[in-house]
Amino acid sequence: MIALPKTTLATNSQAPKHVLTRRVFPSGLSSSPLNTLNNYSERQKLHLDVTSSQTCRGATFVKMSSRNRNRQNANATANATAPTANPTNPANFVPAAPVNAAATARAARAAPIRGPQSALTSYLATAGINANQIRQDAAARRAAALASQQPADTPEDDDDNDDEAAAPQPSRKRKETKAQQAKRKKEEEKAIAKIKASKKFQSRKRNYGSDDDMTDDDDAARAIFEADMAPLPGQMENCEICEKRFSVTAYSKAGPDGGLLCPKCTKELNKEEGAAKKKRKSAAGQARRQLQSNLLDGIYPGAKSLMTLCIETLAKNVDDASSLGDLPAPLVDKLAAIISKKWLLNSTTLDLFLRAGSNTVTVYDGSKLSPDDYIRIFQFVPTVKHLRLRNAIQFKNKVMDHLLGTTVELESLSLHGANLIDDERWNRFLNEKSQHLKALKVYHTDGHFGNEQLELLPKACPQLERLKVVHNQKVTDEGLFHIANLTNLKKLTLEIYQTTPTEPYIKIIDSIGPGLNTLALAAVHYVDDTVLNAVHENCQNLLKLRVTDNEVLTDAGFAALFTNWLNPPLLYIDFHKCRHIDAAEPRENPDVIGLASAGFEALMAHSGSTLRYLDVNSCRHISREAFENVFALDKVYPELREINLSFCQGVNDRVCGLIFRSCPNLKTLKVFGNFGVKDIKVPKGRILIGVPNALGMQIEGTEVADDEGRVI
Repeated sequence: MIALPKTTLATNSQAPKHVLTRRVFPSGLSSSPLNTLNNYSERQKLHLDVTSSQTCRGATFVKMSSRNRNRQNANATANATAPTANPTNPANFVPAAPVNAAATARAARAAPIRGPQSALTSYLATAGINANQIRQDAAARRAAALASQQPADTPEDDDDNDDEAAAPQPSRKRKETKAQQAKRKKEEEKAIAKIKASKKFQSRKRNYGSDDDMTDDDDAARAIFEADMAPLPGQMENCEICEKRFSVTAYSKAGPDGGLLCPKCTKELNKEEGAAKKKRKSAAGQARRQLQSNLLDGIYPGAKSLMTLCIETLAKNVDDASSLGDLPAPLVDKLAAIISKKWLLNSTTLDLFLRAGSNTVTVYDGSKLSPDDYIRIFQFVPTVKHLRLRNAIQFKNKVMDHLLGTTVELESLSLHGANLIDDERWNRFLNEKSQHLKALKVYHTDGHFGNEQLELLPKACPQLERLKVVHNQKVTDEGLFHIANLTNLKKLTLEIYQTTPTEPYIKIIDSIGPGLNTLALAAVHYVDDTVLNAVHENCQNLLKLRVTDNEVLTDAGFAALFTNWLNPPLLYIDFHKCRHIDAAEPRENPDVIGLASAGFEALMAHSGSTLRYLDVNSCRHISREAFENVFALDKVYPELREINLSFCQGVNDRVCGLIFRSCPNLKTLKVFGNFGVKDIKVPKGRILIGVPNALGMQIEGTEVADDEGRVI
């Protein structure tokens, strides 16, 4: 160990156990004394001494980080290889000034203690790059960029902008003195001249082409200057709109006048532009959706009648209407449907349809109505006889209790979605208020209105002629047997989600079948051909027949139903989704399950002359030959208005053409999922819906022939 002068920092008894001794350099030496001291003996004088202290239990340790130790070793190695650091060469040796201990201590106390520096900081310091210089350069560039954005003062501009100058305009640039402005313009001219003389500018000029494409070198040079002087990411800039300073990033957006915008103003501008774009886009999409909605609702394209336009105008301004005056009941009903479709029916607009003395009240969408609104119906229209409420979610026990306490005598009640009425209220209503009831329709009541209520119907509703129980989860086969006791029933519609066997339906048809003119059995998944045989034997006055969602009925059963049937031709037939279901072999149907070719031909032979609506959707086992035979050139079906042949594999362009020829009054033909329909000419006034194509759902017909219609 080489002993050097001691500079102990802790000598009293209160000192800590470990004290860091300070490295002391003579006055005038650099921060790296080993680069200056070339004599071995001089380095000995500047070495740190490890002192001992009795109060510190033995010794004071010098704590030096590994980074400082490595830096010291690196400097020592550099000095050993440098020519001036060779102790054996006296010619190159420069003796150091003698060390003054007192001066050294004072210099050490005055000099700040600097922490370790990163490699990047050391490199920048070696290259002469510092933060102050960077700030000055950035300030100069910003000043030049701001100056370039200010318009030059010309007499023409003053004349053209007199009116604008009269109005106070907010200043978006920093104010400059005349001297600063002159200096800035001078520097700007020098920069532009330098750009014009550069090779970069000449190459850009050649790339423009002829001289006619670039007529002004000054403008081109100024454009390059402005591009180069634009604020870079990380620099500070004033917002063009709010004039607040912000840090420029790569995502900073240019304002209307070319300046940059702060994040807040950028967000607001994007919101305004996005709203405009979204509005334009949504308007086009809304028009397409409206067209499809109108077609599916039965509203055909073309000029609207004056009455329809008036009703639509009134629906748009329904909030400003105080009453509907003496409008006829059909127009009021149509207006109610339009308002409900637009979700405009609420507690306020409901008053328009509560007309004193009326016997019919229809609410197509009561989702926004409260229980008090339904109570108000019976208060304002105590003469109501026919009440039809859809989406009547808030038609609760409270409303039913009020109805039971009034003098209202309903003849028809249609409740959709009223699943908050318990069985007790239903029983009270049937026992107290159903003596005059002729029609009862109950939709989507979930766990209410079950077998107990069906059992009460024959005694409580002796005049009941129409019963409709749809989307019911409580009625079972036990409750269905009670329907057979409704001897005056003329229209029956059932959609029961409990698994029901065939026997209850046979009992109903055998009992009341002869008097029925409407029979609709929906979602009867497991009834068999005996139901069709019962219909064939007992029903002789049917006008509407619906049997859907079945996977047991056979094609032979359908053919037998329409063969030698005493019932007159039907007006409405719906056999959709009566087909064979086999995921393993969907095309194979050895037992001919569902409505197939023979049953379809027998159906059209029996009812084709008067049939108005035909739905055989998903009856995919009807062959193409059967369609061609039914709609042959010598066959005519004058009353057919709408046909649904979706997902029938045998339908193609030829079949569609034959249908249009055989059905002169046909309005709509639906062919969803039929990929054989590719290029069909639609006659004038007809609509073909569901053509699968790559261009979208709508294809306008050509204008070559006058008899062509529209494909949707």
